[in-house]
Parts: sequence; structure tokens; C-alpha cells
Amino acid sequence: MGAMSPFLPLRHKDFRNFWAASQVSNFGGLVQGVAAGWLMTSLTRDPGMIALVQASTSLPIMVFSLLAGAMADSMDRRKIMLAAQGLMLVASIALVAAGFAGALTPWSLLGFTFLIGVGTALNNPSWQASVGDLVPREEVPEAVSLNSMGFNMMRSVGPAVGGAIVASLGAPFAFAVNAVTYLPFIGVLAMWRPATPFSTIPREGFAIAVGAGLRYVALSPNLLRVLARAFLFGMGAVSALALLPLVARDLMEGGALTFGLMLGAFGMGAIGGGVLNPHLRRKLQGEGVVRLAFVAFGLAMLALGYSRSLWTGLPAMALAGAAWVLALSLFNVTVQLSSPRWVVGRALALYQVATFGGMTLGSWAWGSLAGGMGLTQTLTTAAGLLFLGAALGLRLPLPDFGAQDLRPSDRFHPPELALDLQGRSGPILVMIDYLIDPEDIPEFLTLMTERRRIRRRDGARQWALLRDLEHPQMWTESYHVATWDAYLRHNMRRTVADTETSDRLNRLHRGDAPPRVHRMIERQSVVSHGDFALKDHGHPH
Repeated sequence: MGAMSPFLPLRHKDFRNFWAASQVSNFGGLVQGVAAGWLMTSLTRDPGMIALVQASTSLPIMVFSLLAGAMADSMDRRKIMLAAQGLMLVASIALVAAGFAGALTPWSLLGFTFLIGVGTALNNPSWQASVGDLVPREEVPEAVSLNSMGFNMMRSVGPAVGGAIVASLGAPFAFAVNAVTYLPFIGVLAMWRPATPFSTIPREGFAIAVGAGLRYVALSPNLLRVLARAFLFGMGAVSALALLPLVARDLMEGGALTFGLMLGAFGMGAIGGGVLNPHLRRKLQGEGVVRLAFVAFGLAMLALGYSRSLWTGLPAMALAGAAWVLALSLFNVTVQLSSPRWVVGRALALYQVATFGGMTLGSWAWGSLAGGMGLTQTLTTAAGLLFLGAALGLRLPLPDFGAQDLRPSDRFHPPELALDLQGRSGPILVMIDYLIDPEDIPEFLTLMTERRRIRRRDGARQWALLRDLEHPQMWTESYHVATWDAYLRHNMRRTVADTETSDRLNRLHRGDAPPRVHRMIERQSVVSHGDFALKDHGHPH
């Protein structure tokens, strides 16, 4: 996929409005993050508690993202984001009140940051899945990179401003700034009127939707690779953010302003990474860029561990920021473009579970290690983990996200039924008959292995391949779905890329007519009259 201008998505008005409002919100969140992190250093000297400030924001994203992803795929994303922004606004106002009242303790501070993290977990899958609705598919990589670049533009100034506010006015004033910055994003959401796709099939139940998302990702090897690498990167890279208050205080003997400047350098580096991303992707491809990011972040952690002044710490954090945005934006884009639209919210949510799960585990682990072995050795250990993540790319390389066409195939047409079925009627048994020459059996079985993965990924159960003992050329594929609606949904999920397997199977079929399809409804008891089965014939789906 060729590189485009990183600013091209801004020509779309809705995306431009959201992007601008999100930068205001990002600025406030970064000011709040500096205030919370530095306030914790004044409430306790325990390195574990200080590192838990970062964990308290990443833990809810790990825990709640999948539920939020299922909501993003099956409910009105605009309403979900409004609810999430409202939750964060209320929690932030309460944090401001507690701060000015002098009522904050280490655990209550963690509680407020956890609540804000819950709002972030609810908001992110809907917001990220909406990017594909705001810009054309071919501009999604640039839009994701632009979002990352914008966030890190704010990271370059927000922490420094936050540090100055904390140093001069106190943490509660910084919390108040954050509360105000939610309002522009809420305003843009209130005015947005996204197109709502029409569907003749009722929405999946919530538990079923969650299971479908888990199943899809578990049966998608490309996505599993991304999740594994993202977990490792999150776990190693979070060492910079989780331990930075201690680095500023103990290694550099600085204060809140030093902490804010270090975070600002991280943001400046990230802006550079965002600008370079399209050019690096064109030269190195996705996997090459990700390996570079792992190695660069590892080197930055080595440098940070041995830094004793801003002159060495700032370049290390700038390098880490560039590596951060290169890796995470590529992970995000790869998940978005490796998932069809019907499941993209859940896929992005599971990506966040992996990334923030790594960050949560890393925040706890690096904080615990720092208390026992010191900051320098802990950051060196984190660097080793990041180098390991780069080497893992030899076995689990990132997929080429432009290689598969994941648009709906639109080949399926619901059959006309002789029975009057309800959408909830079932279970439905589907059987498809093939006539296969003996010399084609190896290829047929290979294709059926892929067919089995696709069927199960899209919701089929009890898949089996049968061979007729009296007519060995006859092979029958069979599977179950829970209801007639589930059968329709299963077939409508088929992508253009999936049709290659179907087309090759059809070419191997030797019958005079297309492979015969039987669609039957199971009966749980035998009666003396009435219909026992629904049977219809047509092309395989």
C-alpha cells in the first residue's frame, strides 16, 4: 500500500471536527495524568503505588474493552461515546472537588483515575471503529497515524503545561483544566449525524456478540500475531511512563516541571514518528517498522536508565516517543484493516485488551522490581524484553494489512422457504454435497481445512466433513447454526477474500449442477404428522 500525505484525512469535515476536539480532550487528559502521577509522589514514596497510577488507567481498558467493543459493533456508537464522555466528565468533576477539599488519599486517587479509565475503555472502541466511517478505507492508515500524531502533539505540550500548573497552582487546578476539555468533544458528538446501515436481521444478543468477537479473533491467525506483539510491546514500553516520576525525582533530582518536560520530549518524538510513519512504511513495510520501533524503544530505556540530567533524558524520551507511535499506530491500522466491518469494534477492543493488559502487567511488574533492584536495572530489564519483541518478529511477523479484500462478498441471497420460519427458529443443519475425483482429494481436503476455519470463525458449530461409503466420490460438508437469523448472519459475514476458497471448491466439484445445499431444521421429538425437516437446494454459501 503506497504512502499518502499524513494530513489527507483532514479534508473530511466530520473527521476534521472530531480530530480537533479530540486534541483538546487529549490535552486535558495529559495535564490530568501529570497531576495524578506527581500528586501520588507527594502522598506516598512507595514505588509500587506510584507505578499503579499508570496501571489504574490501563486496567479498566484491559477489563472492559471487549464489552465496549461488542457494544460498538451492535449499538449506536455516537450514543456510546456520549455516555463515556459523560462518565469521564462526572468523575473528573468529583476529582476536582476532592482535590480542593484536601480529601485525596493514594487509594482514592487511584479510584478516580480508574473511573476515568473506565470511560476511556467504553469510548475507545467506538471512536476507533468510527474512523472507518469518517474516511475512506484507503485513508484509514493515515487517519490512525494522524490521531496518534495529534495525541502526541498534545503530549509535547500538555505534560509541560501540567507540570507548570501543578508546580505553581497545585494538582486540583490541573484536574479542573481536564474537566473543561471534555466539552468540545461532547459538542461535536451532539452535532454528528452518522449514517446508520440498514439490516433486516435483528441485533445479536450482547453475550452472543461478545462470544462472536472472541471466536473471530481466536480463529484469525493474522490478528493473533498482532495481539501477541502488542502485548509484549505494551508490557515493555510502559516502563517509561510508569517509572518516569521516579526517574525525574530520584535519578535527576527534579520536580514536577522536570517530569512534565520529559513527557513533553516523549510527545515531540512521537510527532516525529507520526510524520515519518508513511515514509518508513513504504520503505520497510509494516513488520520492518515494528521491529525498528521495538529496538529503538529498548535503546531509549537503556539510555534513560543511565541518565542523570535532562540533557541525556530528553533525547531518550524523544526516541521512545517516536518508537511508541510507530508501533501502536501500525498495530491499530493492521487490526482495523485485517477485520471486516461487522466485527472491527470487537477486534480493536481485543487489541486494546492485549496492549493495555501488557501495560497493566508491566506497570505492576516494573514498579515492584524498581523497589527491589533499583531504577537502572529495572529499565535495563525492560529494554531486554523489548529486544526480545523485535526478535519475535522472525516467527510472528505482522501481516500485510492490504493483502486481503475484507469487503462483504454480497453473493448470498436468502432462499425462498416452503416453511414459515421465525428468525429465532432452530437449530438449523446445513449440508452441502460435492462430487470429487480421486486425484483432486488432497487439494479438496486442504481447501476444506480452510473452509472449516472460516465457517467456525463466522459462527458455525459442529462442523464436519463426511464421505459416502457406497459412493466414495460423494463428500458432504455439514454444520449447525443456532437459529435461522444466525444462519443468515453467518452467510452475510462472508468477505470477498473468503470467496476464493468457495470458488476453488466449486471448480473441483464434478457434478452436472452446482453443489447441492440442504437446509434443515432439527426437531427434538418425533410426531405422527407435520413437517420434520426443511429442505432447500441452491448454491453453497
